[in-house]
Amino acid sequence: MSNTKLGLLVFWPTFWTGFPIKMVFALLLLAAHMHPWEGTGLYLLLLVSIPVDIWALGLCARTVFIDRLKVDPQPGLGLNLWIRWAAFSAVALPIITIVVSMVTETAKSVVASIVESIKENILTIPVAEQISLELVMWGSVASVALILCLIGWLYGLGWFAQPFVKNAKPVIGTTADQANFWDSLRIPADQPLLLTAFTGMGVVLVFIFWVLLPQTTPHPHEEYVYTFEKKEVVIVEPKKILKEAEQVLANAELVVIKLQDEKSGDAEASSETSGKASDLSPEAKQEK
Repeated sequence: MSNTKLGLLVFWPTFWTGFPIKMVFALLLLAAHMHPWEGTGLYLLLLVSIPVDIWALGLCARTVFIDRLKVDPQPGLGLNLWIRWAAFSAVALPIITIVVSMVTETAKSVVASIVESIKENILTIPVAEQISLELVMWGSVASVALILCLIGWLYGLGWFAQPFVKNAKPVIGTTADQANFWDSLRIPADQPLLLTAFTGMGVVLVFIFWVLLPQTTPHPHEEYVYTFEKKEVVIVEPKKILKEAEQVLANAELVVIKLQDEKSGDAEASSETSGKASDLSPEAKQEK
């Protein structure tokens, strides 16, 4: 079997075997108000992912070896293969990221120059068509570069797995014997114990989730104003409204009467003052 095919056959089921377990832990981190993709949450997720990946890699690699290659690997396959894959990926994945980024940027600049030349010398391209054309042109180049880099990465994973295939012992026996051997690996010896442990772990995780969730559930700030508050239903009482209206009218009438009295009093005071001034003699006025 080629290195690329072997790397793909082992890596793909390993990823999907450990992914649900990691998602459960990521959900617990979110319930504890810790982001799994940054800070302490990321370190905790990586710390939990290591034993999960080792277990999943050992299980899936042995499955591929027995089912497809008809060999039974030596004990410790998961840990030994994970150390090699982790060291290789720590070097290869950053290089793949840099290469794909450089190819993408170069393709974007070249495509932009080509499109500008076409617009200046051949025909005018509308904006929407220009965006689609550029995306297809540089996206195709970037996709091809990414696929080639991933194939090289899978080749490296398969190359590191080949020594374990060579050191494994062949599965001896007829087809029926091989099927029985395979079934004995898939079926646990103590099924009730496995079911009890699996159920108990699920119950514990659920309790942990509900213990963390009420304390960290986001809630509105104290100064937040609710925009969808329930409006109180106002009951209209005609008699009460008429009584209040009559009271308002009576108060208004009293205010008007008081204003009229004040106005008439001011008029009388001004007339008395003018009368006194007219009664004075010319000599008094002069002396004054």
